[in-house]
Amino acid sequence: MAAPRGPTLSTARLILRRWTEDDLAPFAILNADPEVMHFFPQPLTMAESDALVQRIEAQFDDRGFGLWAVERAADGAFLGFTGLAVQRFDGPPGHVIEVGWRLASSAWGQGYATEAGREALRFGFEVANLPEIVSFTSPLNEPSVRVMERLGMHHDPADDFDYPRLPPGHPLRHHVLYRLTAEEFAHQRAR
Repeated sequence: MAAPRGPTLSTARLILRRWTEDDLAPFAILNADPEVMHFFPQPLTMAESDALVQRIEAQFDDRGFGLWAVERAADGAFLGFTGLAVQRFDGPPGHVIEVGWRLASSAWGQGYATEAGREALRFGFEVANLPEIVSFTSPLNEPSVRVMERLGMHHDPADDFDYPRLPPGHPLRHHVLYRLTAEEFAHQRAR
């Protein structure tokens, strides 16, 4: 995989960039970690992890945005991903743009998901001109719910849904959905 061009984003501590071949091995380790994948149906194999990167990169090529590889600016360490993903469901919530993140457990508790998520939202609203961005997870995933709240996203229980790719009765099937509009984001930035 050649190093694809832009868009590259940065924050005080992080660089959000397109994926490279060097990211595949650490990403596969991250996706095989049961602790990281606790709120997902199962860890990913190396082949599944590599295929995910290919899908992410295709979305960048198609849409101009996607799930950026996140590296720590101070030392170049690969931390995981944060960014924007197109999600399509036959039922609720329908066709949405999701802000999401998956970071190595060594990067947890340092504010990286919120910092990178805020920059992904800025890009989504101010560059890609998206009207609304959502985020969703199992309510059991309290750390991610807290990130959504720190990002200023709001929850309406009427928007909650059962994730259709998980079977009925699966403990992670029920999902909470948080929303943020471009207008709300602009208001937050003006404060």
